Amino acid sequence: MGKKVLEVKDLVTTFRIGKKEYEVLRGVSFDIEENETLCMVGESGCGKSVTTLSIMDLLPNNGRVVSGSIKLNGQELTTLSPKERNALRGKQMGMIFQEPMTALNPLLTIGRQMTEGLRLHLGMSREEAYETAVSYLEKVGIANPGDRMKQYPFQLSGGLRQRVMIAMVMAAQPSLLIADEPTTALDVTIQKQVLVLLNRLKKDVSTGILFITHDLGVVAEIADRVIILYSGRKVEEGSIEAIFSRPLHPYTVGLMKAVPNVDVDDFDIQPIPGTFPNITEEIGGCRFHPRCPYATDRCRTEVPAEMEIAPGHFVCCHKVEEEHR
Repeated sequence: MGKKVLEVKDLVTTFRIGKKEYEVLRGVSFDIEENETLCMVGESGCGKSVTTLSIMDLLPNNGRVVSGSIKLNGQELTTLSPKERNALRGKQMGMIFQEPMTALNPLLTIGRQMTEGLRLHLGMSREEAYETAVSYLEKVGIANPGDRMKQYPFQLSGGLRQRVMIAMVMAAQPSLLIADEPTTALDVTIQKQVLVLLNRLKKDVSTGILFITHDLGVVAEIADRVIILYSGRKVEEGSIEAIFSRPLHPYTVGLMKAVPNVDVDDFDIQPIPGTFPNITEEIGGCRFHPRCPYATDRCRTEVPAEMEIAPGHFVCCHKVEEEHR
């Protein structure tokens, strides 16, 4: 068992809408080790991005972490001041956003943006920061890195901008890298290159990665372990093999059935019935029960507890619990 980089326990995050606060994360727990990629999967609105923003302390003004624990390399983050949390960002933990054009400053050159963080967080001289930045641009496969350092974001393609973001984050050698759907806006060829790059850099720097996505194809490419979120709750967690070959929660099974199978001539896509709940909806018991074909009265009134079905394979479901008694 490796060193735990990130430990999240019973995390509850709320958003204020009008005069009322609504839970967006409802007691989410997980951990990430060195050299490990944990993929967090679920429909839009399930709480994936809110989880990352809670960890990074980048929630909007109407959001706040109400309770729970977030530990980075054993250090509790929720009790730190905003100034102390800010000092960790870019140094011990970094984040790659879905759209690099909005994350990069359009008014500053690539070189200025890369060296600024290295000088601020690692105390490098101007020359050291420049050399480090160029070397990491080379590592992410960018040709003529010296020339790219002089360019502005708008002069680069989407794939190159994403590589710059990865180089910028990894140059600081963070313990934790959070990637929030970093391949969504990229074509398939560049997407594959980015995934290979993240895997290689993870091993080079011994970084733990939290990878957010809704694309199960991407999960199969990069994940060591997988967490399935539904409406702010973790419903299943396991190794990539367990989740893909032995999904247990009805929602996980539904996600798998909704993916096209190009290996057969006549595949049948089976969408999950119903609609995803709004955060303002008050749903008793299991949040998935209005869409679940196996829902019982117990599901409508009692929140299922997490149980370990096999080593490292966890699920929160009354049906699965009864089947494994």
